[in-house]
Amino acid sequence: MKLKTVAVNGILAALYIAVSFLIQPFGFTNIQFRISEIFNHLVVFNKKYMIGIVMGVFLTNLFFSPIMAYDLIFGTGQSIVALLITILSSRYIKQIWTRMAINTVVFTVTMFIIAWELNLAFHYPFLLTWLTTAAGEFAVMLVGMPIMYAINKRVHFEKLI
Repeated sequence: MKLKTVAVNGILAALYIAVSFLIQPFGFTNIQFRISEIFNHLVVFNKKYMIGIVMGVFLTNLFFSPIMAYDLIFGTGQSIVALLITILSSRYIKQIWTRMAINTVVFTVTMFIIAWELNLAFHYPFLLTWLTTAAGEFAVMLVGMPIMYAINKRVHFEKLI
């Protein structure tokens, strides 16, 4: 792996952790609003960003999660599953907006993994928890689409890594 790829992914992981820290009270409950999830859209531009995103999720859950053991498995696992689905679908879909829309839907739907985690850890009702976590994820990812698209116009994410 190139040094540039490692460095960019390290910076991405650090950004994910920093943004998660800022909104910490809203990122670990049954009504999640983790703004750092906006970085999930980076895999739409280049699949190599998956490393930094997963590292960021893992370390955020390690340092800040009140249910660390669960979050390390379920939270990181949900990110890996959703990112892999998006990466695989991107092989067949070339339009960036469509990729971001699919990414948003994939992350929203796979929040059932987080709902399952919260059901096991806190006995929250599964369906209601899936609805609330999915709604927060959907909102962040939807708002993130035009933001990441606009930043890409200047930064060119696909060439950065």
